[in-house]
Amino acid sequence: MGRVSQAQAEENRRRVVDTASRLFREQGTQVSVADLMKAAGLTHGAFYKQFASKEALVDEATAHAFADFTERYSAGLERHDRQREGAQQSLIDTYLSVEHRDTPADGCPVAALATDIAREGAGHEARRVYAEGVADFADFLATDDEDGIVRLCTLFGALVLSRATVGSPLSEEILSAAHAALTEVG
Repeated sequence: MGRVSQAQAEENRRRVVDTASRLFREQGTQVSVADLMKAAGLTHGAFYKQFASKEALVDEATAHAFADFTERYSAGLERHDRQREGAQQSLIDTYLSVEHRDTPADGCPVAALATDIAREGAGHEARRVYAEGVADFADFLATDDEDGIVRLCTLFGALVLSRATVGSPLSEEILSAAHAALTEVG
């Protein structure tokens, strides 16, 4: 078997980071390197040619998840002609949807990675990236009348609770109640 070209190595790395970002949001960072590489369509040995450790991949995959999420809600700003209120409303509608609840691999890294990041040591890059992502998300959600952190906590809490109660009528009730609370016209 021949050497992989630099372009192919970069593509493999991108594929591993993208796959890890999705799997970590769906299953948590405890996913094994072997399972991750299998999902990426690469060998287990290829992992160590790309990353110094699984921790390094967690750091990079966390940053990738936030970049992907930020790109999506920034696109909402563009669709709403830079009208923040319209983009916020669109994000709230999507965030508190059954589809988002049921697809954590493609969803918000704030909710999907919170427990795993909380277990990371204070000096880890993933924790810094996560905190920065939370702060940016809260800033995006802030309005003249409402604190973005409170709005983010409402979104986060509703999503996590609705995921934990899937199969019960309570799950969709949680999403609806949070949606109503965040979209009430004062």
